[in-house]
Amino acid sequence: MASSSSGDAETLGPAGESQSLIPGLPDDVAAVILASLPYFHQARLRATCRSWNAFLAPRRLLPLRRRLRLPPRHLLCLFPEDPSLSPPYLFDPAAAAWAPLPRLPCSPHLYGLSNFVPVSLGPHLYVLGGSHFDARSYPIGIPTASAAAHRLDLTAPPSLLAWHRLPDMLSPRGSFACTPVPCGDDGGGGIIVAGGGSRHCMFPSEGSRMSSVEWYDVDSGEWKMGEGLPRYRAGCVGFLVRRGEEEEFWVMGGYGDYRTVSGVVPADVYYRDAVVLGMRSGKWREVGDMWEEGERRKLGSVVVVGGEDGQTPGIFMLDRNDILRYDFALNRWLKESSLRRKVPADKPCGFIAMNGELYVLTNATHSTDGSDPRRLPKKRLALEIQAYNPDKRKWRFLTSNTPFHQPIHFKTAVACTIGL
Repeated sequence: MASSSSGDAETLGPAGESQSLIPGLPDDVAAVILASLPYFHQARLRATCRSWNAFLAPRRLLPLRRRLRLPPRHLLCLFPEDPSLSPPYLFDPAAAAWAPLPRLPCSPHLYGLSNFVPVSLGPHLYVLGGSHFDARSYPIGIPTASAAAHRLDLTAPPSLLAWHRLPDMLSPRGSFACTPVPCGDDGGGGIIVAGGGSRHCMFPSEGSRMSSVEWYDVDSGEWKMGEGLPRYRAGCVGFLVRRGEEEEFWVMGGYGDYRTVSGVVPADVYYRDAVVLGMRSGKWREVGDMWEEGERRKLGSVVVVGGEDGQTPGIFMLDRNDILRYDFALNRWLKESSLRRKVPADKPCGFIAMNGELYVLTNATHSTDGSDPRRLPKKRLALEIQAYNPDKRKWRFLTSNTPFHQPIHFKTAVACTIGL
């Protein structure tokens, strides 16, 4: 490690001179220190000198972090609304810092994108599908599903950071199950999407359903059709589980059928079961009901913790003010813990897994300094986080001011994590 770092440092200085990263320290030690800097400080510190500018370049720093076997930093990527109108933001809970990302390319005909799915694969962030309105369609005001796919490379220089349009999915869809498949030694990484429909957040009781499954191959840049779900399923959640030698793609919950209330108003019939796709066999198998009739109406927000190095991940669900853990052997959701600060039933919240912890996100307001009696104290929007560690079974609380001008509407906001 020392020899490679020293070689890197020597090439960073002027021709014929040797320039160390941090004077007085060996270059291998300095490399570990600089590689451990929070993501949001790297761009600011690159202006310190030419050696730091070259060393902290994302395309160079991220591979170095993997070689040094530093723990990955997972950041929260939050989409408060349509990403073509309002930029998404990265949030680092360790540094309590926010950084804006570019907006999605804007179309003069399409607007009101919702129910899209963001997913990360390596240093790349993807935005897939969704439901939007098309000003060219008739009748106007009827949402349609989107097949668009965009990718953002976070290793690109800040001046070149922009979304790139990928080939469209074979079937337009929103509110679908999705999971990344990491690259192996021989490549082959990709993204699996399953189910979905055309439902829009403005019309919560309408929209189509579908059962098709697609696979995006990162190497070829093409979408390929896979074995479809056993039945129509939208509003579902998907994740990857390695059990022994077999990798499985799990699809839980969602809705497919519907019934009518008083013979007029359609109401969704939510599934209580799950279906599993064997990645090697290519066949689906059905898992029975995960809870009894009347125990709960539908599946809550589901996140996955762990699963690296072939270990079985922990599957957690937020059900009102309780966190439940899925037991694979019993096919049941068992209570893990309860929120320390209860969230009212009419107040939506976010639920995300990051850095081995479960984050429950809610809006909060903080009053600014009111020491001047001539001015009324102003309230600033803030994000309140209740973080739960399943291994230590302990809670901690974080609060961070947000860059948004209005509270985050977690019922329609979309979030994912990305490891850098």
